[in-house]
Amino acid sequence: METTYYDHGTAAERWERAQLFFEAKDYASAARVLGALVEEVPEQTGPRLLLARSYYHSAQLRRAEAELRVIVERDPVEQYARLMLGRTLERQGRDEEAERHLRLASALAGDFERS
Repeated sequence: METTYYDHGTAAERWERAQLFFEAKDYASAARVLGALVEEVPEQTGPRLLLARSYYHSAQLRRAEAELRVIVERDPVEQYARLMLGRTLERQGRDEEAERHLRLASALAGDFERS
């Protein structure tokens, strides 16, 4: 199998490369690196959350939703993943479904004012 720039190096080097792509707003390249990394370390939340964010920012909303659902299924009190899931559902026009996740995210953040 041929190694490309995207999957070259250790997991730590690829994680750093993905973060650099994300910071440079090259979300598609970040997702390309992170997709393989998430397959390699599926139990780690950080790479999966950054993958979801990369998908979100590159308007791959169904993919973002899928990654975020994995995170909140594993860790129901992961506040940022709940918030992102709510925002992702909103962008898809699924406001009623989004509201549940946004309320939970607010509560987890200690903001009980959301109505």
